[in-house]
Amino acid sequence: MKLLPVKTNSTFILFVILLSQVVLGQSIDSKKIYGKISFDSLVVEGVNVINLMTESVTSSDKEGLFFLSAKEGDVLVFSAVNLVTLRKRVDKQVLSSSVVQIKMASESIDLKEVVIDESSQISAENLGIVPFGQKKYSPAERKLFTATSGEGIDGLLNAISGRKAMLKKEVAIEYKEQMLVKLDYLFTPDYYTGTLKIPEEYIRGFQYYCVEDNDLVGSINSRNKTLSQFLIIILAKKYNKIIANEK
Repeated sequence: MKLLPVKTNSTFILFVILLSQVVLGQSIDSKKIYGKISFDSLVVEGVNVINLMTESVTSSDKEGLFFLSAKEGDVLVFSAVNLVTLRKRVDKQVLSSSVVQIKMASESIDLKEVVIDESSQISAENLGIVPFGQKKYSPAERKLFTATSGEGIDGLLNAISGRKAMLKKEVAIEYKEQMLVKLDYLFTPDYYTGTLKIPEEYIRGFQYYCVEDNDLVGSINSRNKTLSQFLIIILAKKYNKIIANEK
């Protein structure tokens, strides 16, 4: 068996010691950072947080909180749908903070003209009136069902007179009125004028604007108030731009 020269063994041992010190030093410098992510004073759940230096990843919980190990000089990236991606370098202030406050901003989306086709077919399913897989008829829907389920001469007369189209529009109007009632229940007038900055005389118009948004309507029907608040803030910014352009 051939032995390595003593000088070579000493060099190798010295290299291992130096490498261990470097790794140990990096571990000592690293610290677990606790943070809270918010948007317009609302906590945000599901924001992805990644340390670009270590490639470790986490996300914020329902309270907007997250924790991630990092050291001075590391770069943290925060990203989520509809929010502007944020980069933050870890400095001494971040490392010394008990809770790091991260404030996100909404991503700017160009508002395009929306055309409502009144001739499109409206059913209870695509309006979201069917809860938990069980059919429940509203007064307007019962009228529509009676008019459309008839056979023979009654069905033909209803189609010719345009009564079916009229009843379909009535269903859509009734559904929107239900959404408006829910909006009145969820948000007070002070919330519209104070938090959303909607002029008082525009509140009703803004509510009609909101019930045309499928995402907001879905969040209201699912009783997700946090998501509804998040979405209505974005819609308010768009609506205020429309008001400003009209003036």
